[in-house]
Amino acid sequence: MFKKTLSALAIATLAFTAHAADVLKVAATAVPHAEILNFVKPHLQAQGVDLQVREFSDYVQPNAAVEDKQLDANFFQHQPYLDSYNKDRKSSLVQVPNGKIHVEPFGAYSQKIKQLKDLKDGAVVAIPNDPSNAGRALLLLQKQGLIELKDPKNITATPIDIVKNPKKLKFRELEAALLPRALADVDLALINTNYAIEAKFNPTKDALFIEGAESPYTNIIAARADRANDPLIQKLVKTLRTPEVKKFIQEKYKGAVVPAF
Repeated sequence: MFKKTLSALAIATLAFTAHAADVLKVAATAVPHAEILNFVKPHLQAQGVDLQVREFSDYVQPNAAVEDKQLDANFFQHQPYLDSYNKDRKSSLVQVPNGKIHVEPFGAYSQKIKQLKDLKDGAVVAIPNDPSNAGRALLLLQKQGLIELKDPKNITATPIDIVKNPKKLKFRELEAALLPRALADVDLALINTNYAIEAKFNPTKDALFIEGAESPYTNIIAARADRANDPLIQKLVKTLRTPEVKKFIQEKYKGAVVPAF
C-alpha cells in the first residue's frame, strides 16, 4: 500500500512538473491585447498551454520584462515602435514568425471641436512622445493637410521636422497613456487606439479623423530572439491567427481594431 502511495505521488509530481513546464507568460496592454489573449486562453489550455497574461499600462515595461526574462513574450506594439525601442535601449527583441495580429487605426480626438475645419489657428495639439508614435501622429496630421514634413515619409519625424505649419499649431508631446486625460487641456490629441478604447471612445465614431485599415502599424507578438521559434509561442501565434479570433475582433471592436490575417 505504501509503495502504491509513493508511486501515485511520483506520477502526480511528474504530471505537475509537465504541466508547469507549459506555462506561457505574456505581457500586454489591457485593451484590446489582454482581451484578445484572454479570449484564446481556453483554446490554448486545450493544447496544454497555461497562458498567463500580465497587464501593463505603459509601453516600456512590457519590453523590459521580456528582455529581462521575467516574461516570455509580449503583445502590445507595432514594428516601428519595437525598432525604436531596440535602438534606444540597446536591446534585441524580435517579432516572432507570423507574429502580425491586428491593426489599430490611429485617430485624432477633441473635446472642443466637432469638425476639423473648426480647429483654430494656434491650437494646441497633443501627440505621443515616443519616436515611432510621434512620427505616426505627424504623418496623419500631414495627410489632413495641417502640416508638411521635411521628409513626407519619415515615420520617426518630430515637430522640429515640420517645414510648413499654416495654422501655427503648437505641439505638446506626452506619454501615450496620458493622452486621453489631456483632452480637456488641448484642442486636439492624437491617441493610440488601445488607449482610446480604454478611455471609452469608439474610434470609428468619435475620432475626427483616423488612419485607414491599410495602416502599416500592425500589432505584433514579440520575444527574445532565442525564444522566437519556441513551440509554446508558436502555439499562441497559430491560435491568435484563426477564424474564431478574427470573428471575435470584428464583432467586439467593430472596425476600431482590424485583423491583419
